[in-house]
Amino acid sequence: MLQKMDNIFSDFQAKIETLKKQADVLSLKSEVIGKKGTLAEILKSLKDATPEQRKTIGPKSNQIKQDIEKMVFDKIQQIELAEVNEKLEKSKIDFSLTDSVLAKGLQASGLHPVSQIQREIEDIFISMGFDVLDGPHIENEYHNFEALNIPDTHPARDMQDTFWFKDMKHLLRTHTSTIQVRGMESRKPPFKFVGPGKVFRCERTDATHEMCFHQLEGMMVGKDINVGNLIYFMKTLLKQIFKKDMEVRLRPGYFPFVEPGFELDIRWKKPGKGESEHSGWLELLPCGMVHPNVLKAGGIDPEEYNGFAFGLGLDRLVMVKYMIEDIRHLHSGDLRFNKQFKAY
Repeated sequence: MLQKMDNIFSDFQAKIETLKKQADVLSLKSEVIGKKGTLAEILKSLKDATPEQRKTIGPKSNQIKQDIEKMVFDKIQQIELAEVNEKLEKSKIDFSLTDSVLAKGLQASGLHPVSQIQREIEDIFISMGFDVLDGPHIENEYHNFEALNIPDTHPARDMQDTFWFKDMKHLLRTHTSTIQVRGMESRKPPFKFVGPGKVFRCERTDATHEMCFHQLEGMMVGKDINVGNLIYFMKTLLKQIFKKDMEVRLRPGYFPFVEPGFELDIRWKKPGKGESEHSGWLELLPCGMVHPNVLKAGGIDPEEYNGFAFGLGLDRLVMVKYMIEDIRHLHSGDLRFNKQFKAY
């Protein structure tokens, strides 16, 4: 019986070396160590063997099974590797530089203009001691509204302004002010930080409005903070971006999360002929002194600390800097537009 088992194993070794397909390997395995395989047929006569023979045959059969299992595993891996290499060889891509590419020269890719200006603004604020924070796109009602002093009756709660999920408890954030709330929850004053990111509004699109756009929220909280501090940081930011002093104006504005609240506008020269005909004021950002209720929601005592906050529209800032007349170009995916911002 031991000799028959050795012959079966030797025969298996010889056959498996010649196989090229996984199905054939598995079929051979079944023929030898399957329930009705040759090894099982031999072991049926084990009941007629002596106790001493059983002590030898049992371990022998188990060892043969283990060896065959390992050989099958190794062979299948070998076949799979060969198949992958064959496919790669057939679909091989030529990465060598052609004469036409060499003639044109290599051109570097570039960042989207919104990404460019976001990084630039982050660097400016970091140089002024601000931290850069991030937050989730999907928010809950508390962080997006309640903690920002926006009651149930506020128009921003209506369906035409907000993308709600079916549970009516979660939504796509409508502003990056949610980052302010989370920033206050995780810090103790004094502190200052900015939080850039995408926001979503259920709005009708036009040349200066989009359903998905980019903001950069900022907040500074400490003792004896005033509107003068806000104006200083805003003018410093704009001067660094545009490399010149920008004409700005503050208009009174109502926002539930600041009191007093302002609209900050900048003088905007639209593309076209004639400066007077195409210049005007562009609403750039809402800002103001943080409302005491918002400070309380962030775990900060408004009797001891105060601060300012602002929300900067990155898309509109890009429009001003690069003299883009329509915000929809930024999200169109049009390569003719994007190629203008390649890095050289």
